[in-house]
Amino acid sequence: MATRHQVRQAVVSLLYARDINGENDEFKDEFLESKKIRNKQKIFTEELINGILSNLNTLDDALNEHLNEYKMNEIGEVERAILRLGAYEIKFSDIDKAVAINEAIELAKEMGSDTSPKFVNGVLDKVDK
Repeated sequence: MATRHQVRQAVVSLLYARDINGENDEFKDEFLESKKIRNKQKIFTEELINGILSNLNTLDDALNEHLNEYKMNEIGEVERAILRLGAYEIKFSDIDKAVAINEAIELAKEMGSDTSPKFVNGVLDKVDK
């Protein structure tokens, strides 16, 4: 069974793929199965993705307010996906805000560039306040 952290990794991957390939998500179920994300964790994954996509404009507006020299459409796809997930969990979920930020930082360490963790931390900390 997948952990919640692994679910978040999958969400970032799916958001990244959506940014690259457009709205084609035919492979989503196969991808989740390959990551052994099933049952409750699959439901959690779908809740996160659907919540992010349903609130995409609100999330991007909130994030754009705190991006100093860039806008959401100008940053890397991985960082954009991580920020959207983190902002969604801060604004719309019951998870502790510090946990949401920490999870996003960990995802940035694993999936982003060397500067991603600091960048993600700074932006999400501002969104939280």
